[in-house]
Amino acid sequence: MLNSVSIDAILSQFWEFLKTMVNIRRRHFLQLSVGAGLAVAAHACSQPQSKIAQGDGSESPGKIAVGFWPVASGLPLFVAVEKGYFQAAGLEVEAVKFANPNQVAEALIAGRLQGTGNGVASGALGLAEITSPGLFKILTSNPSNVNYVLDQVIVGQNSDIKSIQDLNGKAFATGPGAQNLAIAEAILSAAGVADPKVQQLEISQHVAAIESGQIDAAYTLEPTGTVGVVKGITRVLENGVVSKYILGDAKAPWFGGSAALSSKFVEQYPETTAAYAEAYRRAVQDIRDNPTEVRQYLTGYTAIEGELVEKVPLVGYTMYDEFTPEDIAYFQKYFDFMTDKGIFSRPIDVAALMYKPA
Repeated sequence: MLNSVSIDAILSQFWEFLKTMVNIRRRHFLQLSVGAGLAVAAHACSQPQSKIAQGDGSESPGKIAVGFWPVASGLPLFVAVEKGYFQAAGLEVEAVKFANPNQVAEALIAGRLQGTGNGVASGALGLAEITSPGLFKILTSNPSNVNYVLDQVIVGQNSDIKSIQDLNGKAFATGPGAQNLAIAEAILSAAGVADPKVQQLEISQHVAAIESGQIDAAYTLEPTGTVGVVKGITRVLENGVVSKYILGDAKAPWFGGSAALSSKFVEQYPETTAAYAEAYRRAVQDIRDNPTEVRQYLTGYTAIEGELVEKVPLVGYTMYDEFTPEDIAYFQKYFDFMTDKGIFSRPIDVAALMYKPA
């Protein structure tokens, strides 16, 4: 059985991110300095790379610091480090753990990082882009949907609720913050739930709140659903709810997280960037070809361990040159939703964020 301490640690990682979303819209990452001007200046001036090597003109970027949130979708970075793919490409990459995606985005703005791993929320990166325009380029995004599971609605194992439409008059919870509240309300409204009343609750409490009868159902994120099932407390009512109810198709890709490099790094070190991207691609291909074998690399980088390593769902991965026009359209639709709901203060052009080799 799963260790209860490990479960609490896993769920608390999600809570640490979600609770920051309460104020993220207002702050727009300005706590990095005395104001946005200093944040932008930090991005422009404080990238701690070495100079171009003397003599033959080859690039010598030094250590490449890549921030990650310790969740399952960060797997490509873990694989690339542990299997030596970066080292084989002649790169010195340091994977740096942060408590939540907000902190990763802040460090990217400040120039303490040169990139991010997958699993860092695309919404958090979008807010960073608003604060510091032209901040980063996306190398890989991690889509989820009904098949590649991340987002879900859960209910009690023995609940008589059969569909989201049955949630009229039921106590429904979502994670804290404007983004999660907007997503939950949009899901319920699209499913025909009249006058939805949603309460915000720490994601680490969703399973326990259902067990105690405090709530009837919750919009949540994996591994919450898997933990609840393994413990015999909850069952998944529906997976891929963002894709179905916000993007309009249960199989549509919701690009909820992304791996990126800073635009300054990409411009200064184009050959290094290309080598980094190909090493990262090797890791993505490993996950596609050998998902069972690579799950072991979740241990140590995340709090996912024991039985959960084999059970937690894995999301998909789309490299920068694998995006179809339809993919870009769905990614844009999600960002437009964020703008419409007031999470983003202005529209963001997703296509302009994609890495394009020199």
